[in-house]
Amino acid sequence: MARYAGSDRADAAAAFADEVYRTLAEGASRTTDDGHRITLPGHPGIVPQRHWLDRLGLPGRPRPDGLECPRDISCEWIPAPYQAFGEGDYGNHDLSDRPARQKVEYIVIHDTEGSYDTTLRLVQDPTYVSWHYTLRSADGHIAQHVKGRDVAWHAGNWYVNAKAIGLEHEGFAAQGTWYTEAMYRTSAKLVRYLADRYDIPLDRDHVIGHDNVPGILPANVRGMHWEPGPYWDWSHYFDLLRAPFRGVGAPAAGLVTIDPDFATNRPAFTGCTAAGVPCPARGSSSVVLRTAPTADAPLVNDLGLRPDGTPNTMHISDHGARASAGQTYALAGRQGDWTAIWYLGQKAWFHNPRSKPTAKWTVGLVATPKPGRATIPVYGRAYPEADAYPAGVPVQPVTPLQYTLAAGQRYAVGNVLPGEYYRATTFDGSSPGDWTVVRGDRRYVQIQFGHRIMFVHADDVRLLPSPVGAPH
Repeated sequence: MARYAGSDRADAAAAFADEVYRTLAEGASRTTDDGHRITLPGHPGIVPQRHWLDRLGLPGRPRPDGLECPRDISCEWIPAPYQAFGEGDYGNHDLSDRPARQKVEYIVIHDTEGSYDTTLRLVQDPTYVSWHYTLRSADGHIAQHVKGRDVAWHAGNWYVNAKAIGLEHEGFAAQGTWYTEAMYRTSAKLVRYLADRYDIPLDRDHVIGHDNVPGILPANVRGMHWEPGPYWDWSHYFDLLRAPFRGVGAPAAGLVTIDPDFATNRPAFTGCTAAGVPCPARGSSSVVLRTAPTADAPLVNDLGLRPDGTPNTMHISDHGARASAGQTYALAGRQGDWTAIWYLGQKAWFHNPRSKPTAKWTVGLVATPKPGRATIPVYGRAYPEADAYPAGVPVQPVTPLQYTLAAGQRYAVGNVLPGEYYRATTFDGSSPGDWTVVRGDRRYVQIQFGHRIMFVHADDVRLLPSPVGAPH
């Protein structure tokens, strides 16, 4: 079994084989890509002969001190360079002292859009960007590049970067077959380890895809990334995280958590191989959102992606009319087999038949504009007010995005956060205020506003329990 992994390291081969034998012992049940249910009964009496691993003659490398990985997975240290280039330029990450300096709030799931070897070359380029870990598709082997205390440049949003750890998974978002079971399992073990280390809740408000990271300015929204995309199996991933998506069983709960059956949910995406060409029928964690409760209604519009107001599309990279497994939204209506949610300032409908539901009812807090406010602004970062910045530190603008949240609408609350800005602009921390966190009195509410998380000022909204006024 270790040989089958095809690994070039003894610890990677052993971790792969151990996971196979653990599955044999515990049993498993999955639905295949062609819709067949396969069940493997557990066989706890099977005992692997671990000393056979020595026959492969694979090199065993000792772990360096300080490697931030669980002991039962294959992991190595391949550092991203921290290097000055002269004239104030440097790369490819920033030094910090997290969590003492600033709490880590997010784990961001990426895919590489390139091979494992290419990705390692890129992260070792001091003029390029960085991330904390890379995971190999074939066997789930992990390379760590940046320590958790430091800030990698990976999410395209400095507020998120300063408060996140980034994991790159070898693969291509338009080709979900790269997301192997071996990689899912080692990734889940790593995320459980990081969540425990940094006290990060295991939910979709804190474990997010790169496609859930908001743009910081209206002009940035269109260029934000869309991976790991609709073929990443969020439900299975959270099962492996031991934090499965759960519901309360009643629509009066007022919130819905998206959770289609991955194997049989197969939206008709296009463009995986060429523009306009249908993608292969493949399981997906995404549901498609429409302007009315019918299958032929236009898709909803994301103004940040299509400012002319036209409907978004089924192109694989166009996630402006999609909701993904684990994301929770406020209920906006129900009609027959269709459910509406509040999404980017509008009602968005998805097919959710009682006989084969694609979402779970749940409870929590919702944010809605305070009385007297017709609309309130929505932001892509949660920076402090101008008065909070010390002398010599430039004030960072907090520019509203092109969306608004209108009276009568509700959005699921993911967190309440202080306004923070981590100042890091020089290689040696010599600029005024560098390597410090600016904090003010302003607080923000993180909401699930569209496919991405976004922020509103706490002073602009009321936080209510989700059943209040929920449509039935």
